[in-house]
Amino acid sequence: MARLFGTDGVRGKANVLITPQLAMQLAQAAAVVLGFEQVPHGKRPVAVVARDPRISGDFISAAIEAGLAASGVDVFDAGVLPTPAAAYLVADLGADFGVMISASHNAAPDNGIKFLARGGKKLDDALEDAIEAEMEREPRRPVAGDVGRVQRFADAEDRYVVHLLGTLPNQLNGLKVVLDCAHGAASGCSPEVFSTAGAEVVVIGADPDGLNINDGYGSTHLQNLQAAVLAHGADLGIAHDGDADRCLAVDHEGTVVDGDQIMAIMATTLKDQGKLKDNTLVATVMSNLGLKIAMREAGIEIRETGVGDRYVLEAMRDGAFNLGGEQSGHVIFADYATTGDGVLTGLQIAARVAGTGRTLKDLAGMMTVLPQVLINVKGVDRAAVGHNPAVAAAVLEAEIELGESGRVLLRPSGTEPVVRVMVEAQDQAAADSIARRLADVVQGELALTPHLA
Repeated sequence: MARLFGTDGVRGKANVLITPQLAMQLAQAAAVVLGFEQVPHGKRPVAVVARDPRISGDFISAAIEAGLAASGVDVFDAGVLPTPAAAYLVADLGADFGVMISASHNAAPDNGIKFLARGGKKLDDALEDAIEAEMEREPRRPVAGDVGRVQRFADAEDRYVVHLLGTLPNQLNGLKVVLDCAHGAASGCSPEVFSTAGAEVVVIGADPDGLNINDGYGSTHLQNLQAAVLAHGADLGIAHDGDADRCLAVDHEGTVVDGDQIMAIMATTLKDQGKLKDNTLVATVMSNLGLKIAMREAGIEIRETGVGDRYVLEAMRDGAFNLGGEQSGHVIFADYATTGDGVLTGLQIAARVAGTGRTLKDLAGMMTVLPQVLINVKGVDRAAVGHNPAVAAAVLEAEIELGESGRVLLRPSGTEPVVRVMVEAQDQAAADSIARRLADVVQGELALTPHLA
């Protein structure tokens, strides 16, 4: 049987893969693995449940809460909140675990279920495997007073907002900020936080109806934010995704500032303040070479990980580092959060602009984004990519051609017969040409069939 958990919980089409039955089974298994196996004997486990505003979240959260309570877990229903808010509240409440119902940046028909361990931390593979194994056993069936209770977590959003405001080094007075909330989970709290912090706020993409999450708005669709920043003469724009664990930005000229640039700004900020642990930033192998160059010039070391925020988090925990993230806008401030937090990241960027009096364009200019080309070569033997002599020779040739001014990365997909060919170079034409050449070699050498997939 294929593993149920992916890189970020269990995700799929709502009412197809993510059914009420599956949700209840997962909840009953998690009640044992994250609850009763972790708490002292005789103590009733406590869980926080939150969701994004997509329409299927209603029936999925009902099934999750039913499964938990029927297993003897007390449930605090936090309602619609960002994923990082759920993580924060698990820790703040001292709950034993949490459940977030969201498909992040996916469209409305999808949904997902992800669990948070005590302290609001993401689960490791061993705990996820234990939950899957527990699903094969009979669930706990307490009776009478031993079943759990479900209650509304009335001040959940207020606690999160107060926490975010407490991270600010300075107020945002004098800034005009456009917020794009992706019609998602941050539609309420993000405008409140920025306004309370002193910014003049223009809000777009903040009218969730259950079906419009991530639809034309948010961190994967920046065109509306760019237009709004220009139309309103704003100092900057901030875009979240559906569950607000990401943040991308737009400067006053409408130019996108991605996760790599945000990390560059914040890493140098923390270093200047003497707060960057071991002068180290954690980033993935897909981060732009321009980030490496900028950090080297700033005297900051980069610790590289595989692709995925869970791997960034693991490296940060292992090294006790306090800043890391991904190009996509997952930025983790470990001093304040246990996961990527798009609202927190946006606040810190805005605070840097307000505190320095410099534009976001000027701040982001410390890093030159090199042209980056990514080609997905389909229908190939991904396991052979590191062992084929012709592919290795082509990569070496490309690396010699690029020298220190570029980079080549061949990365096999973890789930499908695809090899991702990524090339960075000083100019777009060179990146395009070399990437295409390498993709042709990979296709020719590793094809599973004579035809392109």
